[in-house]
Amino acid sequence: MTTATPPISTSNPNRMKFLIGGLLILAAVVYLIASNTVTTANYFFTVDELVERSTVGQDVRISGAVVGETIAYDIDTLELTFEVAHVPGDQSDIDAQGGLAVVLTRAVNDPNAQRLQVHYVGEKPDLLHEESQAIMDGHLGEDGIFYADTLLLKCPTRYEDQLSVDEQASN
Repeated sequence: MTTATPPISTSNPNRMKFLIGGLLILAAVVYLIASNTVTTANYFFTVDELVERSTVGQDVRISGAVVGETIAYDIDTLELTFEVAHVPGDQSDIDAQGGLAVVLTRAVNDPNAQRLQVHYVGEKPDLLHEESQAIMDGHLGEDGIFYADTLLLKCPTRYEDQLSVDEQASN
């Protein structure tokens, strides 16, 4: 005795619901990927961009050159304040100006460079020195101070060889 299997119907309502649900999930995944790509396209704001856009209260990532003479640290409260000077965000601009070491030196020594005061609470990083590049996550307060939640520093000694070679070439 053989039993016949019922034919698969293409007009089955459950199959149509499954197909529509799958398409909605696929559309949501594509949207999330596209929107995440757009928001992370700019890895960080420069000091000039942050001031121009007036992003008060919004969480952002910024980058700038540490102005060494402005570093102040209170060991009791772990409050760290310093200023950062504008550094271009485009790597091709940095390369055209002679590299990161040259750009950091110029930014710190340029009296006309846009500067931003930073406030951070936590241990003072060992790499916090004059002309180091700081990358910070936080928000701009209404008082014009950038309140950093995280503080990352690029080691300035990595660029000292490049700077000394550039200085020798200019002599």
